[in-house]
Amino acid sequence: MSLPEIVQSSLDGESVAARVGLGGEDLLLVTPTRTLVYRAEGLLSDEAVEEFPHDAEHVGVSEGRRKAEITLDYGLDGERTFSVPTKQLDQVIHPVLAGVLNARGVTDTGETVKQTYRFSELTIVVTSARLVRHIGEAVWDEEYDEYHFDDVTDLDFEEGSVATSVVITVGGRQERFKAPNDQARALREGLVEAVCTHHGVDGLDDLRAATATDDEEDEAEETVSFGEGPAPLGSSDGANVDEGEESEDESAATTGAADTAPVGEGKESGFDDSGFQSAGVVDDPAVARELAELREAVEAQNERLERQERTIQQLIEELRQGR
Repeated sequence: MSLPEIVQSSLDGESVAARVGLGGEDLLLVTPTRTLVYRAEGLLSDEAVEEFPHDAEHVGVSEGRRKAEITLDYGLDGERTFSVPTKQLDQVIHPVLAGVLNARGVTDTGETVKQTYRFSELTIVVTSARLVRHIGEAVWDEEYDEYHFDDVTDLDFEEGSVATSVVITVGGRQERFKAPNDQARALREGLVEAVCTHHGVDGLDDLRAATATDDEEDEAEETVSFGEGPAPLGSSDGANVDEGEESEDESAATTGAADTAPVGEGKESGFDDSGFQSAGVVDDPAVARELAELREAVEAQNERLERQERTIQQLIEELRQGR
């Protein structure tokens, strides 16, 4: 359907993202930067187009029996209001709010606003990448919360007699809000579809499995390293047992070689009258016993560290389950 000439002129080459009929020939058109309201010529008014930029700080709605008013607040530049039939309000508010969120930098370029839900003083906007929540009389202002789907690891829905609690797990914490039971099913289906599509999974079970794997990998990377174990008891330089054994063996071998090497003829060795006799470390029962005790101490220490690691992993798992 072609647009009136006055509308085409007002568009100035911009594409139309959404188009909503307001009754008769009246139209509401949403572009990436503006909302255009076209009023056809009538008995009381001439043909006209009003423009409402999307860089608003506040979006409010006032509903009457037949007409609803949408107000865009531009801060120091004042407010602008236009009216639509109440029965068309939900069809209108969704694309208008999508344009405002994009203009204010809440959503990114290419991000699609999928659904808008209004529950009394709670507004929920589901996009292809996040959930935006606003509480208050306004449909939206700068006091809002957002939860990016990258950080969502689980969704749950607890049905009550009047309302359903939506539980969204984000970054290890749970966020809750309630939706009337008569609208909760649509919200559930829309939110689950958006989150699962974003993560590339087929359902909530697959989402939980995928995010659980990611969590385990993150925990493995963040696990505290204990290095190569504690220094042996009685060691002052922190060398491990194996290194101690090697250095002592090398020392013994060197000492043994010195004992068997021939002296430069006509020079004193310095040990002729000392009664000194070299002996390998392993031949000394006291040293061998000390090394065995150190080895046992290190093994016991390692066992304690392993038990502590298992306890830490168990605590992490229980905290994740909300115990």
